[in-house]
Amino acid sequence: MQPYILTKRNSIHIIDPKETLKGLLAAKKFFTKLAGAGKDVLFVGTKRQARRAIEEQARGVEMHWVTDRWLGGTLTNFKTIRSRLARLEKLEQLEADGLLAQQSKKEESRLRREMRKIKRNLEGIRHMERLPGALFAVDAHREVIALREARKLGIPTVALIDTDSDPDLVDIPVPGNDDAMRAIQLIIQEVCQAVALGKTRRTDKAEEAAEVPARRRTRRTVMARADGTDARTPGTEGRGLGEAPAPPAAPAAPDAPPPEGPSAGHEPQAEAPVDSDSGGDSPEREKPSSQA
Repeated sequence: MQPYILTKRNSIHIIDPKETLKGLLAAKKFFTKLAGAGKDVLFVGTKRQARRAIEEQARGVEMHWVTDRWLGGTLTNFKTIRSRLARLEKLEQLEADGLLAQQSKKEESRLRREMRKIKRNLEGIRHMERLPGALFAVDAHREVIALREARKLGIPTVALIDTDSDPDLVDIPVPGNDDAMRAIQLIIQEVCQAVALGKTRRTDKAEEAAEVPARRRTRRTVMARADGTDARTPGTEGRGLGEAPAPPAAPAAPDAPPPEGPSAGHEPQAEAPVDSDSGGDSPEREKPSSQA
């Protein structure tokens, strides 16, 4: 902790407030991005000074917490923890149906004691269906088992650490006083505000995705000539793939002069050969036959 200590007075080390602010800003940025990505945060603080602040703030942002006792294997043996939570739900259902009162006094007392014990230890993580995206701990020295489990599973860790803790146990250390209730409450409040900000960004992204309609594929032809005719299929000139074919053109009047160019959508057709005796104005018709 030497890089985070400002000075020493009367055998008491004083933490540099600049380092505290630097670590807090890094933690807030990390939690905002994490919550915006849809992941949850697990708050751990089993010391008496941190229990109330963690439970209130974590409940306000709908995150998970452990404030009574960290059970070994809460993360590494998460399947067993979920089975104990299923047992808690079963006992609560028996109590709601009135079946506990029908048991003998000894059995009823045993079941109620079991239910209270599970609820005291696992109440904060009863809605945690999967492993958290990050873990925040108060006093890294006290919560060393939780930090080691998170590191073993590759879960990022953030912790409020005092001068008696090892900063190498956490990924983002926040140096500060982890014994004063006011200091713990201030840090937890700032972290939870960052989590709430990330959750609002997550909601905004979901609303934007719901409002943007899906793009429809175009039905226009990919290749076309300069005059509007389709280069792939004859007879589909000037229309798209999904349009009906154009009706055939009406025959021209006999006295009408021939068109100057090919009509739109039709190729010029070759003229039928004409006898030299029929007489014509074309120069090719006036040529004498080679077999005179």
